[in-house]
Amino acid sequence: MKLEIKSIDKSFGEKHVLNGVSLTAESGRALGLLGRNGAGKTTTIRIIMGIFPAESGEVLLDGRPIDRGKIKIGYLPEERGLYPKKPIGTQLCYIGALMGLTKNEAASQAKQLLDRVGLADYYNKRLETLSKGNQQKIQLAATLIGNPQILILDEPFSGLDPVNAQLLKDIVKEQVAQDKIVLFSSHQMGYIEEFCENIAILNGGRIVLDGNLKEIKRNSARDQLYIELEEKAAPELFSSALHASPNGDGWIVTLRNLSEKDALLRELVSKNLHILKFEVVEPTLEEIFVKKAGSTI
Repeated sequence: MKLEIKSIDKSFGEKHVLNGVSLTAESGRALGLLGRNGAGKTTTIRIIMGIFPAESGEVLLDGRPIDRGKIKIGYLPEERGLYPKKPIGTQLCYIGALMGLTKNEAASQAKQLLDRVGLADYYNKRLETLSKGNQQKIQLAATLIGNPQILILDEPFSGLDPVNAQLLKDIVKEQVAQDKIVLFSSHQMGYIEEFCENIAILNGGRIVLDGNLKEIKRNSARDQLYIELEEKAAPELFSSALHASPNGDGWIVTLRNLSEKDALLRELVSKNLHILKFEVVEPTLEEIFVKKAGSTI
């Protein structure tokens, strides 16, 4: 399946929130939707889900206008949306019914999902009796019930300890492996890098960067080297470079241009230094994000 958002515009009163937003998400791959607060991520998600319409543009699934009556969308919101005083099983079964399941199917899937997230004994417990992290796991179960073809996960790791975060990672990877469309929104760049082949960065209601993450990194400025020497070094050793600073057991050396890399290597070799590491530093997603979305919204 292929989900396409084409030239979406949206305003609230005089505030123009989305300006010609276009992006594509494909099944079997996770798309990371990034942006600062107020950039337009939530509005984009709500338009995809049909909570409110766009003023112009379209949402397509496999080249046709999306029919939300036939396609199932699972949504994990950043703010929890379940009822704290209601039994967990009752709530999951209700959501399952909204997704088209029979009463028995909903109860069966709810129990399976609770078992998958390690909370099988909480079917008849009220949500408020659980910790914040376990409530997030229940929210994930609510997102998955009905076996939706499209998953939208907004800050899914919020409130999770490392053990539960690993469980959620495994579940998300399972969903991707099942050839589902997964749209992943988070400010935690490490998770985006781990899950997402493709990213789209929103800033001021516009897509300012999108595409394959590896290609984006490859095409970004690569003007830094990590150099580790057997000998003790001083900044003066890299005087031909723009800047050098110690980093762990080595040095981060910033060049005026990456074409200077070979000349610097020859210079170090000519000084009979023992080079343990000499490698180009790939920009992190966080550095790319700050560069593209760091301007004031």
